[in-house]
Amino acid sequence: MTSMDIGTDVPAGFERLKRGGPYMANLGDLYCSRENGAIVIGMRITENHTNMRGIAHGGMLASLADSALGLGLTMHCEGRQSFVTVNLSTDFVDAARPGDWVEAHVDIQKLGGRVAFANCYLQVGSKRILRASGVFAVMNALTPEQLAKGY
Repeated sequence: MTSMDIGTDVPAGFERLKRGGPYMANLGDLYCSRENGAIVIGMRITENHTNMRGIAHGGMLASLADSALGLGLTMHCEGRQSFVTVNLSTDFVDAARPGDWVEAHVDIQKLGGRVAFANCYLQVGSKRILRASGVFAVMNALTPEQLAKGY
């Protein structure tokens, strides 16, 4: 799917992700693809995600990157730990528009006993729109009750 395709289709290989907590649930549905160890989180940009210029709001894209990094770390360790953001750095490279399918390509740098490091790029097709780098505190795994609520 390219940025020129406006629609609601989810690309093949992505499944609905029922994680992210109440905040991300308000931003919209998240989807995940895992192939050959790569973790990609995706979502469709809607009018509700835009700023006054009609492009995806930077804070929304930063939230997506932050959540994708945390979710990616959690998936990487198969849920044995959860993660809380300590630091997040973002660089905005280009824009996303309503109808765009945005993918967060997560790259785990290091998963230690107390902190974890990960990077991601948000992309629309092959166009990179945001670069993010995060440091995360390693926490205990989520409880079954938290998982049932979508955290």
